[in-house]
Amino acid sequence: MTIDKIYLKFKKKYRRALVTGGAGFIGSHICQELAVRGFPVISLDDYSAGKKANLKHLKKYPNFIEVKVDITDLGRLPRFFRGVDIIFHNAASKKSICLKDPRRDLAVNGSGTFNLLELAAKFKIKKFVHASTGSVYGEGKIFPQNENHPTNPVSFYGVSKLAGEKYVQIFHQIYGINTTILRYFHVYGPRQESGEFGGVVAIFIKKLQQGQRPVIFGTGRQQRSFTYVNDVVRANLLTAIKPEAKGQIYNCASGIKVTINELVREIIRAFGTKIKPIYKDWQIGDIKVFDIDIRKIRSLGMDFERDYTLGIQMTIDSMKENLNYEPRSFKR
Repeated sequence: MTIDKIYLKFKKKYRRALVTGGAGFIGSHICQELAVRGFPVISLDDYSAGKKANLKHLKKYPNFIEVKVDITDLGRLPRFFRGVDIIFHNAASKKSICLKDPRRDLAVNGSGTFNLLELAAKFKIKKFVHASTGSVYGEGKIFPQNENHPTNPVSFYGVSKLAGEKYVQIFHQIYGINTTILRYFHVYGPRQESGEFGGVVAIFIKKLQQGQRPVIFGTGRQQRSFTYVNDVVRANLLTAIKPEAKGQIYNCASGIKVTINELVREIIRAFGTKIKPIYKDWQIGDIKVFDIDIRKIRSLGMDFERDYTLGIQMTIDSMKENLNYEPRSFKR
């Protein structure tokens, strides 16, 4: 189902959206999709990872509101829930942060999520779409991994995100909140952070822009299922309009299998250079194999972009231009 068809149904169901982590990579794209269509949307972000530049181009839209607030600060949150009837919860402590400050990781991904759910129940929010991660699975045991695969995370991040999932499920069961959990896998695209806490695609691109050798941890043969950010936006809105998504968990992944070595080769090819990568020891909690079952989310009408090389090129183009590059969808 195209984003245009999804939005027609979305605007009939909801009046105002709240996006946590709205200044972040994925959150800013959700804000953009709604704001440019004239839909009222509030971005909440503490700017520990999000960037004001990600939202600068949206300030011209009168129905867009940008707020600096920490989701662990329960006292400041209630005022932003008035008039809201759908929440896209994308605020999170990232995997790369959890090794440095696991307590903060738990506070954001666990307590922060609890705060939002508590307020969602109080204000009778119609829909709560929760961004989770494939890291909750840990090392794969059964392939392809469907949503019923055992959860045994091997990182602080995976544990805290699983805690957040469990809170979402409990609030659905006890308070009847209409929730959906999306487990993201290796999302990439314009505005992805390329610094210390960024995603591997943007980090590799930045290294090559600077004429430096990209660093691969491990053998590079570990597989990933890179998913273009527009797909993730569409999945958020799609699950918001589908009655059968109530209380459900979905793998949100392209299904395309790419090794880290193949990714680096594709980016090097796009740059037309002969730079060779550097190999270093494995990182703690790095998963080696992903084989993701996406039949469940596809049953809702979700169709992921298949042209992976075009997605990489569009990401490179956006990083050459500016943060406010508005990516065209492969199909609308």
